[in-house]
Amino acid sequence: MESSQLRVAAVVVSFNRELLLKECLDGLSAQTYPLARTIVVDNASTDNSVDVIKNHFSKPQLVQLNENVGGAGGFAAGIAMAVHDCDIDYVWIMDDDTIPTPTALEKLVDAIDDCVKINDERPVIVGSKAIWVDGREHLMNKPRLRQWIQRGPKTLAHSAGSYQARTFSFVSCCIDAEEIRARKALPISAYFLWNDDFEYSTRLLKNRIGYYIPESIVEHRTKVFGSSNADPGARFRFEVRNKRWLFKYSRSNFTALERVYYLLGTAKRWVGTLIRSSNKKALISFARQGWKEAGAQPPASNDYILSATPDVAALIEQFESANGGASTERVVNAESVE
Repeated sequence: MESSQLRVAAVVVSFNRELLLKECLDGLSAQTYPLARTIVVDNASTDNSVDVIKNHFSKPQLVQLNENVGGAGGFAAGIAMAVHDCDIDYVWIMDDDTIPTPTALEKLVDAIDDCVKINDERPVIVGSKAIWVDGREHLMNKPRLRQWIQRGPKTLAHSAGSYQARTFSFVSCCIDAEEIRARKALPISAYFLWNDDFEYSTRLLKNRIGYYIPESIVEHRTKVFGSSNADPGARFRFEVRNKRWLFKYSRSNFTALERVYYLLGTAKRWVGTLIRSSNKKALISFARQGWKEAGAQPPASNDYILSATPDVAALIEQFESANGGASTERVVNAESVE
């Protein structure tokens, strides 16, 4: 399929950032490569985010959750909704504080086309360069270089600065919907936040190709400029819990060599985070809490995490458990989930 024929659905996860959400939707509407569909998953916002979605001129589809299930649960719901439409070829995902430049999607689609010509296969993921409001690159969103390339060239000739990546951030990446359907693959909602994108992208990319495309640019409007080395505070609990879950229950995402590589990298990062922390005692407490939670039980299923929104939970359960053709009994009318 030629790039000009690819149908792309955007999935945005929103929570209490109505002003940024509007700018995100404005940015999606201004894309030089037209979107086939835009889905916004609202994580039980208490501000006017839902009104922004309902009143936006682009008429995005609203998936309104009854409780906040974090970015992980929001993306699981949105991706499931997007790939339920069998005409969708790629799912473009981002947070509501991500503002895409007008050519962001066009550059990703061009890279997909380039990859097909070079590798005779579609990339499973292509990701954008995320910058902060002052133009600096957000290093916390920069994909990890693939250390051991299995096939295909390291770079794409017609995409300056591109390289094969092993992991991607959910701050603007395009994922092959065909691969998602074939593997019944959704993010793990129980992660809530942190490492859900790391787990999901390593799962999809183990035996497939993905490229970082810095010509595709989005602005990630976080409150402060940060990096993966910033002091996480109480959120360190999620980092520790989810990494322990990842290396225990998702070990098949990695080759043996990769698993050692990422385990050592994680240990190094945790030590560095502790050394730089201004409140080491609190950080150790958060780490212990996360470690204990991960050891107590494995991640709950996606449909359980989304159970407060029954229609969405049913759609996810049907998608993940489908054998061959999907049963129509549990399929939700996507337009009704509002």
